[in-house]
Amino acid sequence: MKMVRGALAALALGSGAILLPAITAPAQATVDTSDPQKFVSTLTTDGFAAMKTGSRESAKAKFRALLSQNVAVDMIGDRLIRRWVPTISPAQHDTYKATLPTYIVGTYADRLFEYSDATVKVVRTTPTAGGGADVTTEVVKPGRQPIPAVWSVVQVGGVWKVLNLRVAGINIAMAQAADFDSVIQRQGFDALIKLMKARG
Repeated sequence: MKMVRGALAALALGSGAILLPAITAPAQATVDTSDPQKFVSTLTTDGFAAMKTGSRESAKAKFRALLSQNVAVDMIGDRLIRRWVPTISPAQHDTYKATLPTYIVGTYADRLFEYSDATVKVVRTTPTAGGGADVTTEVVKPGRQPIPAVWSVVQVGGVWKVLNLRVAGINIAMAQAADFDSVIQRQGFDALIKLMKARG
């Protein structure tokens, strides 16, 4: 879990949360979804900018709402527990989906402020199967070595959304799924929900 938190903090993008109201119109409008490269570039610019405005709680609210519009959270969430879906009840699945966004923010958000002065440089964009794309970037923070990050993006409802990140060689979705698997194997699915709620 610590490895995943560190990698996501390096990007100042913690996979997103969805439960707060929609972001203000000016910030929402600046994310350019016309192509994968512009999408990642403008999304990260807005994400870092959100960390610099107002109080920490206000910044987190803007950040959550921004990500709610631009991250495929439902798709990511189902991938994280894919092997367990046949074994859980619809009620457990619904509770998990409702809890996931707040859990992610509770787990990662405070670390994001350490990277509020970082910038993201797009290196290249590579098409992927099914009409998606991998956008390779470097996260540049003053006084530190650039951190390589690859954003896997897909079109959902005709707009680009983030589906996964690979940061400094770490596949975020795979690492987070392994963390969830460990909890479920040792304590059961309800224990995972309890842990997620505690961190939210």
